[in-house]
Amino acid sequence: MENKQRYNHLNEYLKNKFGERTLKICVDGNFTCPNRDGTLDTTGCIFCSEKGAGELIKFSNLNISNQVRNFLDSYRGKRANKFIVYFQNYTNTYDSLENLKSKYDASLIDDRIVGLSVATRPDCINEDIAKLLSSYMDKYQVSVELGLQTANDNIGKILKRHYTSVQFSKAVEILRKYNIEVVAHIMVGLPNETEDDIIKTVNFINSHDIQGIKIHSTYIVKNTILEKMYESGEYTPITLEYYLNQLSYIITHIKPNFIIHRITGDAPKDLLIAPEWNSHKKWVLNGFEKILKEKDLWQGKFYNEFKI
Repeated sequence: MENKQRYNHLNEYLKNKFGERTLKICVDGNFTCPNRDGTLDTTGCIFCSEKGAGELIKFSNLNISNQVRNFLDSYRGKRANKFIVYFQNYTNTYDSLENLKSKYDASLIDDRIVGLSVATRPDCINEDIAKLLSSYMDKYQVSVELGLQTANDNIGKILKRHYTSVQFSKAVEILRKYNIEVVAHIMVGLPNETEDDIIKTVNFINSHDIQGIKIHSTYIVKNTILEKMYESGEYTPITLEYYLNQLSYIITHIKPNFIIHRITGDAPKDLLIAPEWNSHKKWVLNGFEKILKEKDLWQGKFYNEFKI
């Protein structure tokens, strides 16, 4: 397999789908989250930053249309001819249908935009939202990113995510009813997590009709509950070696047709507390490629569709 990619890279998938390089435009839709506005909690998940993972979004102080325009006018906008608008931070289906439509419409302002991608929580998906999202599918590729993190609901309680794996399953069912692509987020190195939890999460993901996954290591950023747990000794970050080993397990045991949207998360360097290796993305990418080649591994090598 020396000349063939060992897992399904998002960039290649998009290039094949749209015929050329296609980039994401990360947009701040000025949403909040039921885990922050008091509906379920006020603190957010224990790992979630104050900006809800939106620290790296450029121009987030501008309105949605101007965020998109500024991206397209920037040097990054010159690097491709096709783009997907990505509503990234907080919960991007958590609003009235009228406001959701207004925000999504405000982003789709250029003929070069070919897709709409929305990140959200499983408990913020319902039939009406799925219908609204599907209404864009005549013209755009539509996908929804759902946070799962783990299939272990006991760890989910530690994370203070305030939803269950059953709710994740229901959200996937609703979205797929409307042929909306689903991308699941999972994390490695969560508090109290064991290798058995990783196995169960992989089996859980495999049992769903999803199209892609994002895999992140657990890292600690400033002003989070996880930072306090780290300082008190309640939580110890994982090593790069552990992450690469678990990443190898995940990739080799997931369905061969999943699109891998990413294998590492980027913490803003000025906010990262630990682990230090997280700030070296190439350590993860190069280290993982080395393992795959040395052990002759590839996506789905050990996948067994009957193992649920």
